[in-house]
Amino acid sequence: MRTRLTLSAALAVSGLMLSSAANAVTTLNVFMGSQQRPEVFQPLFDRFEKANPDIKIKIETGGATSEAQNQYLTTVLAARDDTLDIFLIDVVRTATFAAAGWAEPLNSYISGLDAYLGSFLPGPVNAATYNGKLYAMPAFTDAQFLYYRKDLLSKYKLSVPKTWDELTAAATKIQKGEGGNMQGFNFQGAPIEGTVCNFLETLWTAGGDARNVDSAAGRQGLGFLVDSVKSRLSSPASAEMKTDDSRQQFQAGNVAMGLNWSYAWAHFQGNSPQPTTVKGNVGVAPLPAFGKNASATCTGGWEWGVNAYGNHKKEAVKLLQFMSSVSVQREMAVNGAYLPVRKSLYSDKAVLAANPHFKALYPVVLKARPRPVTPNYPKVSEIIRNNVSAAVAGSKTVDAALKDMQRDLAPLLK
Repeated sequence: MRTRLTLSAALAVSGLMLSSAANAVTTLNVFMGSQQRPEVFQPLFDRFEKANPDIKIKIETGGATSEAQNQYLTTVLAARDDTLDIFLIDVVRTATFAAAGWAEPLNSYISGLDAYLGSFLPGPVNAATYNGKLYAMPAFTDAQFLYYRKDLLSKYKLSVPKTWDELTAAATKIQKGEGGNMQGFNFQGAPIEGTVCNFLETLWTAGGDARNVDSAAGRQGLGFLVDSVKSRLSSPASAEMKTDDSRQQFQAGNVAMGLNWSYAWAHFQGNSPQPTTVKGNVGVAPLPAFGKNASATCTGGWEWGVNAYGNHKKEAVKLLQFMSSVSVQREMAVNGAYLPVRKSLYSDKAVLAANPHFKALYPVVLKARPRPVTPNYPKVSEIIRNNVSAAVAGSKTVDAALKDMQRDLAPLLK
């Protein structure tokens, strides 16, 4: 009888332990912006949960722009809130989050880190590194490209422009021929991060540098954007144009040529909430330059950060390694047209079947230039985007905008 009681008690205790273990499920709260298309990530998270039944993932979305997302995360993390475990951040935020102590360094969580990162593109890894430590896991990389209407260039017997002057001439010809609401050239001029990139790209392709914007190169670059609006080659509302506004207007068939990131491609081909009129008629090329200067584009993309105040860091890093794996990166490229962070996928058959332009864009991605790397980047971005937007709107002259930029950037970019 004693044996039976002991066995029964043991079974009861065992049952309680099994029940407790079954209930010991870790929930990872993951924050990303709505523009990052959570619907692409959800099936991947579902696959991770299936392979790791002790971990559940809950997505929190917010903010349609990099600035709005950063404002929210800054508020949460400055309060040392442990609610979020993982957050998706713009590549320009790493230094700020690391210096503030908000992002957990990942070096101690990944054995053989140097070898592990050896198969990644150097740009995303460098963007995720601050003071020699890895503070984020590259999620996907990006760069800005020139999107153009292949059908319209063919119709008007035009070549893909390699200089900004060639773009102006070709876009003007198309615009006059098509009439209506056709924009010859579309760019972002609202006070957002995309506008910072558009300005830096015209500055760089004029031979300039962010530390010396009040220069001939600065006047040529910013002057080009402003003159495009004055001549009506670009929309009169360019000073309010945001990245996704540009995407939707191109997708609707109202733009001959425009600047945008890689995510736009999938939308143009029909993988989009909005209908597309340009499927099969879109080409992608490196950005033009002024004269004989080299083409240049901004390093873009997003990274996964781990909350330094979170309670599930080990599980968070496990998810991030899954998300950066070859199979997941391949799926993101095929289903979402995200530029992979792993080198090998730019020659992958499945990736190139879905995105044939990736092979040609690989050299562009490799040579993409970073925006100024500094913990002061939020202020740097604010100075550039506000002055550029003001010049595009006509409320500041090009000279005044550049002088104000130079004055305010000088102490931040020493």
